[in-house]
Amino acid sequence: MIIDAKGLESKALNKLIYDSNDTNINIKNALGQRYIASGSSDLNVNIYGIPGNALGAYLNGSRIEVYGNSSDALGDTMNDGLIVIHGNGGDTCGYSMRGGKIFVKGDVGYRCGIHMKAYMEKFPLIIVGGSAGNFLGEYQAGGIIVVLGLNGSTYDGKRLVGDFTATGMYGGKLFIRGKAEREDFPASVDVNPATSEDLAEISEYLEEYTSVFRLNYKEIMKSEFTVITPNHEKKPKASYVGN
Repeated sequence: MIIDAKGLESKALNKLIYDSNDTNINIKNALGQRYIASGSSDLNVNIYGIPGNALGAYLNGSRIEVYGNSSDALGDTMNDGLIVIHGNGGDTCGYSMRGGKIFVKGDVGYRCGIHMKAYMEKFPLIIVGGSAGNFLGEYQAGGIIVVLGLNGSTYDGKRLVGDFTATGMYGGKLFIRGKAEREDFPASVDVNPATSEDLAEISEYLEEYTSVFRLNYKEIMKSEFTVITPNHEKKPKASYVGN
């Protein structure tokens, strides 16, 4: 099924998607329509253009591929499935994500992976090919985030991630390609060179990611990685200032 989204409002576009008996849907001329394919479980959706906020929100197994940039709240509270972005992602990518995978070829904005969580067989994954803005992995409770910094992409000319990365982190792992400095992260997390065992955890995911974007997996895996994990003995103490 081919849908021309030019001039369509979000509700009208999504009605065409959900009313269709076709599970393979191609959307052209997307421009800001929100909630595309949200909550779906059995669709294969290709989008040409720039979808609006909450693309694939509550996704439950569908595959969405965007040949362009995405907006904010990509994969909000996603449960299962795969979202592929061939351009850049916006803010709060993977907000409260609890399962499935998000692959972004370029950069992402602020608060990517905030409140990510894992439970039993559900395990969320975000791989960013470029750099990430402030508050990456804020309150991360599970799953894995990987930031690769490919093609020389950086947040500020030096680092791959912005300020306050891993703030409040209490579960999961965050991988950054290259050497990251300890002072760039809160005291409540551990920052270490990734071991061979750490890299074994992400090798299968990176192989899939590089296959999707036709990148050189072996060259990427030759790189040094830094792994960031919560240190539960160094949780910041709550404080209260009253009158």
